[in-house]
Amino acid sequence: QVQLVESGGGLVQAGESLRLSCAASGGTISSYSMGWFRQAPGKERESVGVISWRGGNTYYADSVKGRFLIFRDNAKNTVYLQMNSLKPEDTAVYYCAADGSGILPARMDGRAYRDWGQGTQVTVSS
Repeated sequence: QVQLVESGGGLVQAGESLRLSCAASGGTISSYSMGWFRQAPGKERESVGVISWRGGNTYYADSVKGRFLIFRDNAKNTVYLQMNSLKPEDTAVYYCAADGSGILPARMDGRAYRDWGQGTQVTVSS
């Protein structure tokens, strides 16, 4: 298992951008698919997007498609979530996760992910 630590969350206004980072330790994530997920108060966790271990394939939830971008730097053992044109409905705790298998295609179902970070809060004000 790898340990994952998210960072980069904060309070922004609608329309602004944030970049979240997910740094892994205790092992390499280079062979794992990675996902970003979020959970808003009173709501179930939902998938934001995932990236294959090679980085060549990404999938996004319809709600963030065209605004969010996932990319990874395997040399730095880090995955990123670039969030643009943020909306108040993007407010949530954001989690990154590693699937621990690298099975392709990368899966949007959070149940396929083995290792999880502690989350970082993103708040978007209107």
